[in-house]
Amino acid sequence: MSATLTPPPKKYGVTHWSTRLLAKHLSVGDATIARTWREYGVQPWRSQTFKFFTDPELVAKVTDVVGLYLNPPENAVVLCVDEKSQIQALDRTAPMLPMQPGLPERRTHDYKRHGTSTLFAALEIATGQVTGACKNRHRHQEFLAFLKQIARAYPAQELHLVMDNYAAHKHKNVKAWLAVNPRVVVHFTPTHASWMNMVEIWFGIIERQAIHCGTFTSVPDLNAKIRAFITGWSNRSHPFVWTKTADQILAKANRQKTSNAAH
Repeated sequence: MSATLTPPPKKYGVTHWSTRLLAKHLSVGDATIARTWREYGVQPWRSQTFKFFTDPELVAKVTDVVGLYLNPPENAVVLCVDEKSQIQALDRTAPMLPMQPGLPERRTHDYKRHGTSTLFAALEIATGQVTGACKNRHRHQEFLAFLKQIARAYPAQELHLVMDNYAAHKHKNVKAWLAVNPRVVVHFTPTHASWMNMVEIWFGIIERQAIHCGTFTSVPDLNAKIRAFITGWSNRSHPFVWTKTADQILAKANRQKTSNAAH
């Protein structure tokens, strides 16, 4: 195991050990290496990514956002807001071949690009209802216009918006609008923790169900199909439930920090 956890010598020109290479290096059988790796759960060919939580306000932001999810304010609406940018309007060069028994739906490998769109979405976590808008760009101007759309959709309620730290969300014009609309309160997720924004879950749903396998003849066609999905979603939406406590999230963040510091 000591040899496995030590990077291969430079003379081999490889990034990690294989069973055959390590067996040759140690003058033992391949099966011995494979058995040892299985026993210790070691897989040198696998690699994962991670990110450090660097936000100095980590504890406060995690506590704030999780508090909204688990104990939302009375007589207020909690909305998770974000944009899904660079959605491509891809058009296949030949008609799709429909699914048949024993065969999946098939499409041509090549395609035509007709441009991109950005989907702005606000997910109401208590009901799963979504307010959405498709725009050509995702600057602060488009984001501010979407905030005004949200405010019109909920004209009388206090609104709590969960969003990430994208620059457009913190633009001075956005801040100025929020200052004169105090019923709209913003709660930022920690840096590198946009996964805490539950609208990301909904973005995954629309990606799988309406975009990934779609064929779009133009950007307007893409936008129309996105709007059609949102309309259909309104008839089958469901609450989005958060389960982890702030203490659980912070404990995991501390374990990762301690583990990486040890290395």
